[in-house]
Amino acid sequence: MTAIEVRNLHKRYGQRVAVDDISFTVEEGEIFGVIGPNGSGKTTTVESIAGLRTPDSGSISVLGLDPHKDRAEVREVLGVQLQESSFPDAIKVAEALDLYSSFYRNPADWRELMELLGLTEQRTTQYKALSGGQKQRLSIALALVGNPRIAILDELTTGLDPQARRDTWSLIERVRDTGVTILLVTHFMDEAERLSDRIAVIDSGRVAALDTPAGLIAQASAVQQVRFRVSRPLDKNVLTELPEVTDVEITDGRWSVTGRGQLLSSVTGALARAQVVAEDLRVDQRNLDDAFIAFTGRAPGSPAPAERKAH
Repeated sequence: MTAIEVRNLHKRYGQRVAVDDISFTVEEGEIFGVIGPNGSGKTTTVESIAGLRTPDSGSISVLGLDPHKDRAEVREVLGVQLQESSFPDAIKVAEALDLYSSFYRNPADWRELMELLGLTEQRTTQYKALSGGQKQRLSIALALVGNPRIAILDELTTGLDPQARRDTWSLIERVRDTGVTILLVTHFMDEAERLSDRIAVIDSGRVAALDTPAGLIAQASAVQQVRFRVSRPLDKNVLTELPEVTDVEITDGRWSVTGRGQLLSSVTGALARAQVVAEDLRVDQRNLDDAFIAFTGRAPGSPAPAERKAH
């Protein structure tokens, strides 16, 4: 079943176009990642899904419900962890969870949530005394305390140290294993690649690409590069004449061969025929950062280009 369906979503602020004809679906039980440059329209899109913003046009369905017309019903099935959250300094973990659970008709057992999220030892700890990772876990717990079928998690590991980030990733995977569909907004490519079943790349208010992490990487990986040192002198033409090779560079005795198609087998075959051994052979592995740059023209974390104006 489709958990979220977004069709031809459009949103502008004055003359600035924030979201321009975005469409995608999220299937039940998956982790759906949303990535894009800063200011590309990611947060506006997910806040529209959560019913926090009203789109100018287009349609949104959350388990068959309209986030605006069916606001109360959507609130019962959708949990949200926003990019920035704050709570009273003196509120304790157990108090916050108990309070938030009272807002829902059929809440989850917040004591079980504390256990699931590793917060039981902090149940009497005030919010101001929690570490960054503990605050994030509490924020996720509050998004789940309503026993939602869908959770929106927006930049959930920003500001966390590497170990806290990995602990949070494991936590999100455990949450998904309980049957919760997750819409994950992040600017960390390793996070998106590790967690997401599918990813939408949003750029300038539009979906630039949508696929599995492996599919996005494959789309961006037409160009390959093989690096090695040669065991004996080699005529450069042996490689430049190969149809798969587009460029050959030699720097300090290290060869870098760029090309397409069956590049590796073509290069190693040519070296074997020339009775040359490729020493310290390495093949550059593309990752989601490369795909992000290929689809947006910018590195992750870079701002979106100059704002487009509405006509």
